[in-house]
Amino acid sequence: MKVSLRAIVIVTTAILTAAEPSGAAPRRAAAGGSFDGLWSVAISLSYGSCGSYRAAVRIAGGRVEPAGGDFTAYGSVNRSGGISVSVSSGAGSAFGSGRLSGSRGSGRWRTSGGQCAGTWYASRRG
Repeated sequence: MKVSLRAIVIVTTAILTAAEPSGAAPRRAAAGGSFDGLWSVAISLSYGSCGSYRAAVRIAGGRVEPAGGDFTAYGSVNRSGGISVSVSSGAGSAFGSGRLSGSRGSGRWRTSGGQCAGTWYASRRG
């Protein structure tokens, strides 16, 4: 089954920001240590035919929010910056995990059916 680049891009865009590991408390805004804000995410492909992409996401109150686009994202960032997220669009879904630290982050993602997988890198904007 060939998955469209747009569907995977939309799905993987939010992979970059997060669903917290079970039992972890959501990260709350804290002076000097919050992950809240706009992040630029670069999504790279390791295998499959989904392509690579760059997009913006927002973390607010430790929760992931799409910063534009036609996708949904569910997740949060835990206290130590560990992230995992589920992202979906009308054409598919993907899952990702990784870590944010200071103004950078990185991790891995894959589509729900395993057709494509890769890595993501993030940097805080502004």
